[in-house]
Amino acid sequence: MAGSANLNGDSRIENLISARKSLKLSLEKSRSLGLALEKAGPRLEEIGQRLPSLEAAVRPIRADKDALVAVGGHINRAVGPAAAVLKVFDAVHGLEKSLLSDPRNDLAGYMAVLKRLEEALRFLGENCGLAIQWLEDIVEYLEDNTVADERYLANLKKALKNLRELQNDEEKARLDGGLLEAALDKLENEFRQLLTENSVPLPMAAALGDQACIAPSPLPVSVIHKLQAILGRLKANNRLEKCISIYVEVRSSNVRASLQALNLDYLEISVSEFNDVQSIEGYIGQWGKHLEFAVKHLFEAEYKLCNDVYERMGLDVWMGCFSRIAAQAGILAFLQFGKTVTESKKDPIKLLKLLDIFASLNKLRLDFNRLFGGAACAEIQNLTRDLIKSVIDGAAEIFWELLLQVELQRQSPPPLDGNVPRLVSFITDYCNKLLGDDYKPILTQVLIIHRSWKRQSFQEKLLVTEILNIVKAVELNLETWIKAYEDPMLTNFFAMNNHWHLYKHLKGTKLGDLLGDSWLREHENYKEYYSTIFLRESWGKLPSHLSREGLILFSGGRATARDLVKKRLKKFNEVFDEMYGKQSGWVMPERDLREKTCQLIVQAVVPVYRSYMQNYGPLVEQEASSTKYAKYTVQKLEEMLSCLYRPKPVRHASLRGRQFSGKYGNGMPDLRRTASAVV
Repeated sequence: MAGSANLNGDSRIENLISARKSLKLSLEKSRSLGLALEKAGPRLEEIGQRLPSLEAAVRPIRADKDALVAVGGHINRAVGPAAAVLKVFDAVHGLEKSLLSDPRNDLAGYMAVLKRLEEALRFLGENCGLAIQWLEDIVEYLEDNTVADERYLANLKKALKNLRELQNDEEKARLDGGLLEAALDKLENEFRQLLTENSVPLPMAAALGDQACIAPSPLPVSVIHKLQAILGRLKANNRLEKCISIYVEVRSSNVRASLQALNLDYLEISVSEFNDVQSIEGYIGQWGKHLEFAVKHLFEAEYKLCNDVYERMGLDVWMGCFSRIAAQAGILAFLQFGKTVTESKKDPIKLLKLLDIFASLNKLRLDFNRLFGGAACAEIQNLTRDLIKSVIDGAAEIFWELLLQVELQRQSPPPLDGNVPRLVSFITDYCNKLLGDDYKPILTQVLIIHRSWKRQSFQEKLLVTEILNIVKAVELNLETWIKAYEDPMLTNFFAMNNHWHLYKHLKGTKLGDLLGDSWLREHENYKEYYSTIFLRESWGKLPSHLSREGLILFSGGRATARDLVKKRLKKFNEVFDEMYGKQSGWVMPERDLREKTCQLIVQAVVPVYRSYMQNYGPLVEQEASSTKYAKYTVQKLEEMLSCLYRPKPVRHASLRGRQFSGKYGNGMPDLRRTASAVV
């Protein structure tokens, strides 16, 4: 039993040892396997990464045999156009050096290179799309026939999509890298430089001569040819409008520079800056001369030059270009100044100025129709039509209202100094001007046009009749004013003044011839009549105070004679002082009438006074109070009488600040307060 037990114990120990060895061996094998697996991981990952490319390389072997046979032809057809496009693209970049140089060195050569660039870009524009289409077709074929790897095909599709977007995007479609735009910019700069260098303001000394000539083209023919060549290329690349803008800017600036020497600041005067036409009367005369110069010399030259430079672009282009130059250079300012004059306050002088404006415009009518008659000059045409209408309406309105304005003055008082009323002198001179060779044809034309607008006829006798009616109205005014004086001497003085004025200022004139010799003689006779009465009733009575009655036959002694002489000299002095004091403020504006009247007064008074003083002066001259009676020497008396009726010195205001007061001396009040006023 004991032995059996020992045997069993030994057997279990051996089994344990055996199991331990077996476990140990298993652990070693596991450790070795783990190390092996650890070393195999990177290799498996590398194999996994290479599998797609291996699969793609093997795929054509798995593809359909017919697809593999056909793929070569598809690829060749696609690559051929693409290769041609790339070749032209390379050629484009070969032009870069030439096109980035200065065109001025060889403009013709530059233009030739630019044309080659345009042709190359045209080829690229026409064939890039075709090449992309062929490439898209081959990608589609490869995809449909499973000939290429999917990821490879995806990259190809992405690239072709980007190319297609570039082709459809106008801004990004430039395949020249901006070379064409840079070349066109250089041409634009050359266009501007050619214009600027050859645009010289017109010399004023030659231009403002009396001869109005049509100006020649202001640019040399060679320069015009260069400008035309540049325009052709820029128009082909949709740059014509930019070129026109440059041309208008340079040429209009040149015209303005030519006009600067004329000092045209007055064109900016607004209606509110002057009170009446007289304040700018001098400018209106300048305006006509300056406008004629601008039209016949400057705008005529620009018109011809626009035609020369843009003739290949069509009528609308060059006329539109000229219209913009004319507008920017100042023609609108000329027309607006004329319109401002028409909008100013009414004034008889304004009629003459409106006729001046009409004459200037009428003189340039054919030039205006030729230069500004196109559709492109619509704004200039509209302003011109508005100006002419305003001038004609304004002139006709003032003329037909003039008679009414003269009649309205009848209620005004006559001048206190017996002078010729401003109305009388103004109307006689004014009507003579209207009948003169300078204004009558213009006024007749204006009235014909104005009445034609109202579908009314006009005959010259209407103009003559109206002027005669105006003169008759002036005569009626004079008759009314003559009766308005309370002082009979002033009545005669005033009548003498005005009848002589009418005779003198109308004799030998258009108006005087119209009125006739009998009318003129009538006023001359009236002057003589009133002159005789005036002298007889005023200064002619003065010598009677120096009567010698009682002095020659007086026998009462020297003292009594002295007292009588004193009394008569005192009375003479009193009457003389009173009469002289009153009449020294009277005015006789006509020098010949004034000198003759003073001479008659001197002849009526001085010889009597001289004789009286020679005979009886010694009776009072030796007394202490002699100066009280022998107040005036003969020389002093003659001097005083010879200086009567002289006009008072007039202080002339500047035209700018000059305004008509309530009356023209006496005469025409400021009728601008009424709606239908002329003055």
